[in-house]
Amino acid sequence: MTATTPQFCSPTPSEQPSLGSQQSALTVDVAIVGGGIVGLTLAAALAPSGMTIAVIEAQTAAAAASRQRAYAFSLTSADIFKGLGLWPQIGPHICHFDQVQLSDGDYGEVVQFLPTDLGTEAVYYGAEHRVLMAALQGAIAASPQIHHLCAATLGDIHNQGDAVLAEVSTPEGTVMVRSPLIIAADGKGSPLRQWAGIGSVGWRYRQSCVTTVLEPEHSHQNIAYERFWPSGPFAILPLPGQRCQVVWTAPHAEAEAILRLSETEFMAELEQRYGSQMGQLKRLSAPAMFPVQLMQCDRYVQHRLALVGDAAHSCHPVGGQGLNMGIRDAAALAEVLTAAYQRRQDLGDITVLRRYERWRRVENWVILSFTDLLTRTFSNQVLPVVAARRAGLWTLSRVPLLKRLALRLMTGRLGRVPQLARLGQHQLD
Repeated sequence: MTATTPQFCSPTPSEQPSLGSQQSALTVDVAIVGGGIVGLTLAAALAPSGMTIAVIEAQTAAAAASRQRAYAFSLTSADIFKGLGLWPQIGPHICHFDQVQLSDGDYGEVVQFLPTDLGTEAVYYGAEHRVLMAALQGAIAASPQIHHLCAATLGDIHNQGDAVLAEVSTPEGTVMVRSPLIIAADGKGSPLRQWAGIGSVGWRYRQSCVTTVLEPEHSHQNIAYERFWPSGPFAILPLPGQRCQVVWTAPHAEAEAILRLSETEFMAELEQRYGSQMGQLKRLSAPAMFPVQLMQCDRYVQHRLALVGDAAHSCHPVGGQGLNMGIRDAAALAEVLTAAYQRRQDLGDITVLRRYERWRRVENWVILSFTDLLTRTFSNQVLPVVAARRAGLWTLSRVPLLKRLALRLMTGRLGRVPQLARLGQHQLD
């Protein structure tokens, strides 16, 4: 099949890697389908090993980076980005959470998580999608090891025994990508996972999340809030520039009704949950809605295929765990593949890939179970459950060891920490 040079994502044409003007085939050590935060983190983590990598992304670089979304960014995710050398690009543009407050509706007990609980500079961070993507895309463009194919459509995939051959259509032609390993970082609906016939377990919650960005009258003081209401959790994430992102969880029908409200009505409803601690609120972005679900794949790997991030699992957004789990997946898989590459092992061999699966699948189950327990416990109005959870909050706020354990779990520092994160943590210390 004849094709011209595929389009590569980079800020300027002079920085684009080249395959040759008439070349229609590309052979790499690893092919990653999905150029979002998780896929690019994996590519950036693999590049120092000397591997060649193809990243296949359905959108243009600009579109992939333009998503209007912010995340609760964990300490371990920050450590991984420090280990990648990207903190100088990210650090100045994120918001430190100097405090996280956890509460149950109008119950007076508030659990306060502080940096001193772990001896760190922050409890969490507020990071915007565009900031993370700009740093990652810059690293990808600067690496001669990485071919970043944008606005690309994945076509037929053929398992050739010792490699996978994928047909990739780009605006400039078709390229056949050959690799011993293909990785699905292509999101919850993962076409690559479906092609592989990998099943999953899980359920959709009877809730959806409404998000918007606000500008409060008074400083947010770098305090994040997670307040549980019977209808679902309500989170306030501080952002740079004295802005906040709200993640408002409600039953589906209620969430849809919220979206239909006028701006005045919307703000009146929101302020009832938001509180008056920051004064008057100004809405900066139109509300958006997304459904929430719990999902865990039956397996993360099979011969010549691995799943990472949302392609492998998804959880309720309570506690801000979803993206952070995916970033740890990427760092763990990169560590496993780098070790195998140094030993000259077949990167797509199932025995190699199961090292990654054994590491991440069990740890992800713990987080999935934790977020599900939080959601079900705090969205329950059965009196014994209400009494038990409020007793739990009271205990959590008064037992430092229990609070540190919960915080280590939420920040990714409980369990096996990827080497890249340990490197970043050491650089900080």
